[in-house]
Amino acid sequence: MASMPIAVDRAGKFEKVCGILDLHARRPARLIPILQAIQHEYQYLPEEVLTYVATSLDVPPARVFGVATFYAHFALVPKGKHVIRMCDGTACHVKQSIPVLEALHAKLGTSENCKTTPDMMFTVETVACLGACGLAPVVVIDEQVYGQITPERAVALVDEIKAQEALLQGASANEAGQPSAEASHV
Repeated sequence: MASMPIAVDRAGKFEKVCGILDLHARRPARLIPILQAIQHEYQYLPEEVLTYVATSLDVPPARVFGVATFYAHFALVPKGKHVIRMCDGTACHVKQSIPVLEALHAKLGTSENCKTTPDMMFTVETVACLGACGLAPVVVIDEQVYGQITPERAVALVDEIKAQEALLQGASANEAGQPSAEASHV
């Protein structure tokens, strides 16, 4: 019976992956959309999930890993809940994207070597081009584009996200029957 909990844990862990595979009829030709959906679910592509996908699609693991590593959109390491992409293409670089990037790193305690905050709330990445050169410098936060960004505005956007997250956590605590910070001081 000791193996039963392991089987249950494994089944639970891959339940969402199975749903994604089923949605795509477990067709190897749908590998890219399958990986996109898995990354949306996990924020990255875990190695053991890629191996599971290969087995489920009856394709060599090298093919799945090859696709996952070929496309820059896919990530093989965990990312934060909020992904901040700073453009450093020519137009953005000329219009001072580096000070914006430095302000984000300073605010979040991240760096080029450590892109994700320890609490897994934020990941800061640089990209070669976001295709919005007329709005330079440009940052994309959770798929929302912000143009003509300044270091101050970038930091303010992070503060707004942190405030929203704090409200969400307070609401979750209230739903769980725990008093919020405001209620405990009344």
